Amino acid sequence: MSGQAASGQTVTGETGTEPLGQIPPTAKRVAIFISGGGSNMLALVRSMTGDHPARPCLVLSNDPGAAGLARAAELGIPIAAVDHRPFGRDRAGFEAALLPHLAAARPDIIALAGFMRVLTEGFVRRYAGRMLNIHPSLLPKYPGLHTHARAIEAGDSEAGCTVHVVTPVLDDGPILGQARVPILPGDTPEALAKRVLEQEHRLYPAVLRRFAAGDTRPLLLAG
Repeated sequence: MSGQAASGQTVTGETGTEPLGQIPPTAKRVAIFISGGGSNMLALVRSMTGDHPARPCLVLSNDPGAAGLARAAELGIPIAAVDHRPFGRDRAGFEAALLPHLAAARPDIIALAGFMRVLTEGFVRRYAGRMLNIHPSLLPKYPGLHTHARAIEAGDSEAGCTVHVVTPVLDDGPILGQARVPILPGDTPEALAKRVLEQEHRLYPAVLRRFAAGDTRPLLLAG
């Protein structure tokens, strides 16, 4: 599944309604990687309007059935999918299949937004310093999975999310922003995850805007 979505669609952002599919020549081009519904992708796309220094140029998924692809297509954003499953453990082969789509989109920045594949060192180094990720914990605490359950089990008073530059080490790299969320008495991982996701939708667009403008100072948001 790949190709250009229908043009002429509009997106509503902080500065109003703007047609998608037309990227100003001075704007940074952002490819967004997703695996599911794409709620963080939508938050990023909706922020990239008006005087924002970047625009979406591609939404790419490892799952051709990802709901976020249809949502991106409805907004007129080019979409592509490469199913990782036929590649088995051949991560490099899967990544090689991504490259033609990226070559066509010519991104300046790659934003991982719920992309549930671990990328190889070779792929990460190809886009060194230009690839961002959002992780649902206050890194360096709790890299990997099950972050909310781990924070609750540890008796932490707060959780949150982190946007960082991607490096070959999983959930590592320079931190560009964090949002903190209190852990409430009786919290469940599901309830905490919902509140953290709300902050992800605030944090990631704010960090991307700054990063696209060349500002890498960490941004700290309170929940």
